[in-house]
Amino acid sequence: MVKIGDLEIKDFPLLLAPMEDVSDPPFRAVCKENGADLMYTEFISAEGLIRDAVKSRQKLDIYDYERPIGIQIFGEKIESMREAAAIAEEANPEIIDINYGCPVKKVAGRGAGAGILLDIDKMQKMTEEIVKQVKKPVTVKTRLGWDHDNIRILEVAKRLQDVGVQALTIHGRTRQQMYKGVADWNPIAEVKAHPDIHIPIFGNGDIDSPQKAVEYKEKYGIDGIMIGRASIGYPWIFREIKHYMETGEILAPPSIQERIDTVKRHLNFSVEWKGDKTGIFEMRRHYTTYFKGVQHFKPFRTQLVEAMTHDEVMNILSEVEEAFDKQVIY
Repeated sequence: MVKIGDLEIKDFPLLLAPMEDVSDPPFRAVCKENGADLMYTEFISAEGLIRDAVKSRQKLDIYDYERPIGIQIFGEKIESMREAAAIAEEANPEIIDINYGCPVKKVAGRGAGAGILLDIDKMQKMTEEIVKQVKKPVTVKTRLGWDHDNIRILEVAKRLQDVGVQALTIHGRTRQQMYKGVADWNPIAEVKAHPDIHIPIFGNGDIDSPQKAVEYKEKYGIDGIMIGRASIGYPWIFREIKHYMETGEILAPPSIQERIDTVKRHLNFSVEWKGDKTGIFEMRRHYTTYFKGVQHFKPFRTQLVEAMTHDEVMNILSEVEEAFDKQVIY
């Protein structure tokens, strides 16, 4: 078992990454169905929680079927992060997670997310205050460093562990790289292998197939893998990785029918949770990948993206069902 504080999860867990406007309860639901072992909310602004902003508060919604789950917060002010952690803990997640990895300018540019990698002393102090504030295990997600000239991830790991962090997820890119280039997992492996590191180390970056997941597991020796972009519109990535790990066989991809059924469940929950207008709009980013690899699907995709109501989308999906008649994609 992998232990995060008092929380025990299965050996080599697969984690769903916290992704803004993606990792909401509807998306987490379909990922859980397909084998995600530990999930995180979208990242939540500390200032938003303190001000009781509706959007920030809504992101605290978690459901029993999702457990174990972590609530992720971000911010640049130590006192605000401490207060936000207390608010997040009231929602009763298993974990409080700190975002020290978001590279976007509006976050990192003001010293939050990956921006705090320029001030590791502040990172350590902020983390220490959050650990003191809450009873739940505190975890961190971060990057290798600000840029290639400032990769200090081993020092970061040691200092975070010293102040009580119970697990660390490392994305194998610097802030400067954003999401470009290839993730470098060698520094992640160095952290995991270091004799002074005793907490679980999870790797993140570029895992988009069962074969790569197993290769990285064996090559880098990490305790688990966090999957982000590869899961968008393709929650089956979790079950495919698990099947390959257990059997060495590549699982057949989902049939058209299964894709349609999953989209319907995702859509229904999205509309129920966010309302018809927002729920429909935020589903649009998923349609391309839900039906990736399906020949002759482009006209339907265009219709789905342009649909304005729940009934319209459901009618289009019924047309897809009739047109493909349970075709399996290989």
